[in-house]
Amino acid sequence: MKSKAIEEIKVSAKSLHDFMMNIMLKAGVRRDVAFYVTDGLVQTSLRGVDSHGLRLFPHYLKGVKGGRINPDPKYVFKRTSASTGKLDADHTFGHAAGMEAVRKAIELAKEAGTGHVAVYNSSHFGAAAYYALEIAKHDMIGFSFTNTDALIKPHGGKEPFLGNNPIAFTVPCEDEEPLCLDMATSVVTFNKIRQLRDSGLEAPPGVGADRNGVETTDPHKITTLLPIGGYKGYGLSLMIEVLCSLLTGMPYGPNIPKMFEAPMSQHRMLGHFMIAVRIDCFQPVSAFKKRMSLLMNDLRSSPAIDKHNPVMVSGDPEKKKRSEREKAGIPLTKIEYEALIALAEEYGVPFP
Repeated sequence: MKSKAIEEIKVSAKSLHDFMMNIMLKAGVRRDVAFYVTDGLVQTSLRGVDSHGLRLFPHYLKGVKGGRINPDPKYVFKRTSASTGKLDADHTFGHAAGMEAVRKAIELAKEAGTGHVAVYNSSHFGAAAYYALEIAKHDMIGFSFTNTDALIKPHGGKEPFLGNNPIAFTVPCEDEEPLCLDMATSVVTFNKIRQLRDSGLEAPPGVGADRNGVETTDPHKITTLLPIGGYKGYGLSLMIEVLCSLLTGMPYGPNIPKMFEAPMSQHRMLGHFMIAVRIDCFQPVSAFKKRMSLLMNDLRSSPAIDKHNPVMVSGDPEKKKRSEREKAGIPLTKIEYEALIALAEEYGVPFP
């Protein structure tokens, strides 16, 4: 498959935020729910994680129209101990459910030192970093996890079984945005594969396999993702499956309805797991954040193989991308732009 140039148009983050909010309100989405979805998608695109950013907006609206996603949820939270709780998301957007869980986890942590919230009856929540970064704003260490439908094959297996279940880990530091590790347990996400399909680009070697379990670089033939580090990525996926499927009571692996292939009338039944850890229960916050910055800068100063490519720490590429896009705007491919124009016409909302 040959590569082809991608035509792009750049639009400011604020303009896109306002545009999407207006469309969601016209679609009948409750204002607070609409805000978290819009905020999460825009933040994700600003950070350069385009596979989980604005390109998913039309898909989420289809979920509202089809009945998969509840635009006006009635959350039910049950505190189960001093530091734990469960949140019934009532099948709303994962972005809104995830942030509601984060709010509860922070409240629990303020009282008990740590807060752990299991979310059930939810849907796709986009980029895991969105939730962990919110926890870090409160001078806490943040973790966020979610399960997904069967996308990666077990080590030695032929067919997908576990999701490429993501993990995000954030740590506040002095004088810059938090350290942020946000990774799936596959080499790339399936949304990235779909993005490559739309762009007419080949997938890198070693990221996916066809229906027979044979590796391929043709994104149209990829039906299975490969785990990071072989059996190690497979093991991490299983760990997160326990947190997000078993502890939440939600389906696991092949029993989870697929994001794009399942009918839009079918609930996804996804689970998330959020953890907030108060730093001041272990170290003075100011001293910890200063040492965290020192650790990060010492890593960046360590010798690099290529002097033109210095050592980075988790989240550095996203920080750089955000700085660029806040000034120049968020780039939209021709396909993404046309999809948003179609929504503008459908909902009668002017495109910026």
